[in-house]
Amino acid sequence: MGLLFVELLFGWHFWGKFVHGDRHIYARYGLVSTRKNIREFWQGLAIGFWLCLGLFITEALLGWINVLQPSASLIRIIIEGWFSAIGIALAEELLFRGWLLDELQRDYGQKICVAVTAIAYAIAHFLKPMEEIIRTAVTFPALVLLGIALVLAKYQHGDRALKDTAPHKAFPEGNRLGISIGIHGGLVWGYYIVHVGQLIEYNGQVPDWVTGIDGNPIAGVMGLIFLSGLTLKIMLSNRLSKEDRLS
Repeated sequence: MGLLFVELLFGWHFWGKFVHGDRHIYARYGLVSTRKNIREFWQGLAIGFWLCLGLFITEALLGWINVLQPSASLIRIIIEGWFSAIGIALAEELLFRGWLLDELQRDYGQKICVAVTAIAYAIAHFLKPMEEIIRTAVTFPALVLLGIALVLAKYQHGDRALKDTAPHKAFPEGNRLGISIGIHGGLVWGYYIVHVGQLIEYNGQVPDWVTGIDGNPIAGVMGLIFLSGLTLKIMLSNRLSKEDRLS
């Protein structure tokens, strides 16, 4: 997968240069080294990390999981988890909220772009045997919600007003990918620390479809609720931001 991502990086460079005549295609995707983008990355990382930990804390308070004693290797796991999470988030955000979103925005309006990128993101995680698709089906709506939240977060932190406009002018510049990479990375990082660090165990008080199938927090009702809250928060923030710009 790492080699494939490197190939994609080169592929996107030549795609931007020879197909779109754009020598700065990564800046168009939102990958820019500005202070604002870097600050938003850390903000997103905190949001994603504490959202994930908040879910586990809630389940612990409800008596659904038991908190275990941290191992001596917890510091190493935290560091390893950070690099793994950022690598995964960078790759997936460049693919879905970078390249795919940019290609769609050249021909379609905002609503179609949000819907298609979110659904494509969810489908990409379901390329597995049919029995596994059926068993983990509860994960699909959660992944769609996460996809919506991540693209709306990118729109919210763009320099242009969030509004429907002509397809060829829809968000061509000013969109920063830092917030999306941060939220995505924070969620993965929190999950990595808790599960690889073996900080919790499920006690069977509720079914797996409530807390998460195979220990995956978004593969359950609780994950769906928390992601719904995240998506709603971003949607409300987008609406308020739009009203402020228009006032």
